[in-house]
Amino acid sequence: MKNKKLIGGVLLLLLLLLVLFLVFLQRRGRAGGTPSASGKEIRIGAKDFTENVIVAEIYALALEERGYKVTRIYNVAGSLIHNAIVSDEIDLYPEYTGTGLLSVLKLEMETDPDTVYETVSQEYKSRFNLIWLDYAPANDSQGLVIRADRAEEYGIRTISDLQREAAGLRFASQGTFDEREDGILGLEKLYGPFDWKSSNIYDNSLKYAVLENDEADVTPAYTTEGQLVRTDVFRLLEDDRQFWPPYNLAPVIQGSLLEKNPEISAILNDISKTLHTETVTALNAKVDVEGEEYKDVARQYYDSIR
Repeated sequence: MKNKKLIGGVLLLLLLLLVLFLVFLQRRGRAGGTPSASGKEIRIGAKDFTENVIVAEIYALALEERGYKVTRIYNVAGSLIHNAIVSDEIDLYPEYTGTGLLSVLKLEMETDPDTVYETVSQEYKSRFNLIWLDYAPANDSQGLVIRADRAEEYGIRTISDLQREAAGLRFASQGTFDEREDGILGLEKLYGPFDWKSSNIYDNSLKYAVLENDEADVTPAYTTEGQLVRTDVFRLLEDDRQFWPPYNLAPVIQGSLLEKNPEISAILNDISKTLHTETVTALNAKVDVEGEEYKDVARQYYDSIR
């Protein structure tokens, strides 16, 4: 009888130890650096500006609908987000092909979208085991914006037109744009000199107010900024000589996670093909111009494409 009680006690103790060990492993998995190891959890990052957060949230909604548990890690500085995915702090985030080419890989400028995509895809895979999924038509590149009335007055549609008429126009710079190879210095090498009527430096956040208040006529911008939906006030000029490289949106994901969950490719590629430059500009406008919450904007858009 004693032996039976002893054996029973030992078994109970072993069972208790096993339970405690399993609890320890579970907590360790939650606290460790690889919460996606289960295959159904994913950490989505986003840079610290409206567009990137909206797109990341659309990714998150799509993955949650397919049964993934999503942890959102938003508003990461653009200079830090690549290191975050390389160091396994996030699993996925929206990136731009031109950023990958120039800022991360430090390669030569290239203006063909497919060539840029192929280059970053191959290099990210070989160097970091990161995978670029399909890129979206949306291109958040650099550009120049002119007041609509000045565009009409001077017949300006392209940057070549602008260069020809620069002597009659006032330029609202953001300082370093005049000194960068991807700014005026590079533009003048391709298009010729811009002999502005005047050139003054303004804070980037004020540029559209400066144009609207008739303090200047032309300013640098990004091609998907929300204010650009106001085409009766602002006109984005065509980069007719293709000076700037493409900055097409695409999900970048850890290769190890994609191997375990190959269906993620189809889920996110289906989203990317709906994101055109005009679409993303309109989404940005809902937040930055109309004052809506990014979560609401992302939800409305995702529901519209489901």
